[in-house]
Amino acid sequence: MNDLAITAALLAALLLILGSGVWVGLTLTGVAWMAVTLFSSRAAGDAMAVTVWGSSSSWTLTALPLFVWMGEILFRTRLSQDMFKGLAPWVQALPGRLLHTNVIGCTIFAAVSGSSAATCATIGKMTLPELTRRGYPEHMVIGTLAGASTLGLLIPPSIIMIVYGVAAEVSISKLFIAGVFPGMLLAALFSGYIMFWALRHPEQVPAADAQTTFREKLAASRSLIPVVTLIAAVLGSIYTGVATATEAAALGVLGALVLSALQGSMNWISFRDALMGATRLYCMIALILAGAAFLTLAMGYIGLPRHLAEWIGTLGLSRAQLIVTLSVFFILLGCFLDGISMVVLTMGVLMPTVQAAGIDPIWFGIFVVLVVEMAQITPPVGFNLFVLQGMTGRQLTWIARVTMPMFLLMCAAVALIYVFPGIVTWLPQKMAN
Repeated sequence: MNDLAITAALLAALLLILGSGVWVGLTLTGVAWMAVTLFSSRAAGDAMAVTVWGSSSSWTLTALPLFVWMGEILFRTRLSQDMFKGLAPWVQALPGRLLHTNVIGCTIFAAVSGSSAATCATIGKMTLPELTRRGYPEHMVIGTLAGASTLGLLIPPSIIMIVYGVAAEVSISKLFIAGVFPGMLLAALFSGYIMFWALRHPEQVPAADAQTTFREKLAASRSLIPVVTLIAAVLGSIYTGVATATEAAALGVLGALVLSALQGSMNWISFRDALMGATRLYCMIALILAGAAFLTLAMGYIGLPRHLAEWIGTLGLSRAQLIVTLSVFFILLGCFLDGISMVVLTMGVLMPTVQAAGIDPIWFGIFVVLVVEMAQITPPVGFNLFVLQGMTGRQLTWIARVTMPMFLLMCAAVALIYVFPGIVTWLPQKMAN
């Protein structure tokens, strides 16, 4: 069989097994086993054992379960619930008023979570009932929440950045730093769209609450202090070089436990649920990573990555054409796979081509995170869409439709970081100096 036929056969097997409802991690492992057994001389069992052990024993990867656990602690305690109360008074004067709490809340929680789904679920539990009760249009409430919650992947600490850093052998701390300005840019684009919509449809925006004084706003903002302190401790320790990403994640878990205990919202049940929730989520991620690592190895044995890189090289694409092609590729791939699987599956194949094109791996990491964010809100496998469907009972197609403006804004963000790469690279270079 030629390379095209092998690729088509493996892709068909992957989609068929995924479509039958088998777990993603097991699907990736099964397809890799078939590839090694049918198309190479290597013993599949030996290759799988070595690869699974190697992918699951990486020290760098220990930051991931810790950040997941930190997010779970905040999700189950009063720390997250206090954010809406602290944010609401400050956005009353903006066009769109309380709709901005979706964007600001997701931005803040993203800085202590690292998970898009966790950000969507946490902020949604606070804002969806409150904004609906106050009369804000449902399509704007859900659409802005779906888009803004993807910031959980871009604003550090980010699970997907950790996965990319491990897969592409890039500094995770530099990736975290590089994600700050793009995250702020995307949040600004989302808020700008809310203001644009509100100015065009003023009749759909509920009246402002009673006017509050500056002192009253400051008093309400006291509830933000614990979360802001935790963010400053986690990110500050990374940016100043005091701690690695793993050490900062451990600091975040300890800080979340201490703050929730001081507030009286931590008890044995919430501690157990947070620990079990983090364990279940990380076990799912670890299984996907192990399966994807084995599939990447299998692809290497049968030569597909090298042939694909050579094929892309023969196309004679310019840097801009390569980025457009990869954007479309990741968005289409995101219709069938979750973000972590996308990153781990493709990095071994794409990094040689990316490096040959002279693209900065730190910049490319942020680009990948942005296009993976887009995949979080594209059906049929858009994780944020699934979360919102469970929370609202709305049809998946309706949620995807009202989220489309956010998707287009993400496309604009990709264009902006390509035209102005300093948005991504300036801060890591500054911190390195």
